[in-house]
Amino acid sequence: MPKLTFFNLPEDKKQTLIDAAKKEFSSAPLFDASISNIIKSAGISRGSFYQYFEDKEDAFFFLLGEFAKEKKSAFLSMLKKYDGDIFQTFIDFFELFLKEDENLTFLKNALLNMTHKIELTFDRMISDHEINENFNMLCSRINISKMNVSDEVELFHAMQIITSVLLRNLIHAFAHDLPRDVAIENFMTEMNLLKKGLVR
Repeated sequence: MPKLTFFNLPEDKKQTLIDAAKKEFSSAPLFDASISNIIKSAGISRGSFYQYFEDKEDAFFFLLGEFAKEKKSAFLSMLKKYDGDIFQTFIDFFELFLKEDENLTFLKNALLNMTHKIELTFDRMISDHEINENFNMLCSRINISKMNVSDEVELFHAMQIITSVLLRNLIHAFAHDLPRDVAIENFMTEMNLLKKGLVR
């Protein structure tokens, strides 16, 4: 989490620093990213950087967290649009990632260099890793009558499975530079298999 001095910056200076960090994390994965490049692009000193962030990981996860918040809001809007239909929501959500423009290379670098901490951040776009208040809020928006689940525990695990399918398909699409229509077709095939079930 950035330090208070970062949040106290004027908006233009804050945005300049965010843009510089995003530029660096878009050109290199976290472990290869350079604070020197960030401060050069932002026009600040190394000392100033450490007044705002603990280290480059702090800056990276702030950016990823902000991206996740934005996408979580979009996910909830889609869920409302489709009257709680979780499958149609996930299909639209997947397409939203493929339409990313401004954050595309940042997103690719994050997904193609996945760590447990990065995975947790992506998971929180949809639901947490445990049944809690946030998950209960999400449950209240899902049309469970369209799903073959008997309680919130089964719904929780169903959401974990679908989220895993989403992330795996995104990683595969980015790793192999799949055309958008092919990536969507692959994802929809797997979603339809989940909808039908795999046992006769």
